Amino acid sequence: MTLWVYLAASPLFWLSLTLVAWFAADHLSLIARRHPIANPVAIAIVLIACVLWATGTDYHAYFDGAQFVHFLLGPATVALGIPLWRNRDRVRRDLVPMLVALVVGSVVAIVSAVVIARVFGAPREVALSLAPKSVT
Repeated sequence: MTLWVYLAASPLFWLSLTLVAWFAADHLSLIARRHPIANPVAIAIVLIACVLWATGTDYHAYFDGAQFVHFLLGPATVALGIPLWRNRDRVRRDLVPMLVALVVGSVVAIVSAVVIARVFGAPREVALSLAPKSVT
């Protein structure tokens, strides 16, 4: 028990858990031949959530250790611009289908967020405030 108290307080433990969960989830996705249902991000989230639940660890304690990964998401997102630029001709060629997918995805995200919020009893103002956030 003393070991767990020490590990749970260590930011390195939560960072390691995040990386192990990601690699395990990616391996499961590979076994499933990259089927869309075997999304490594979703699997990793479930794995981490199960560990947090089983250990009774607060999300904020987890995030204190895993914030380094969160920090790296910004540069990784910016780095996506490089392949987009290199494939700009293809992007231009497929612009209409991408825009249609973007609009449909945005509408589905908005409607589902508002409906789910209302089903779970959120006040109307809260449900409507989720609409613009859901687009991103």
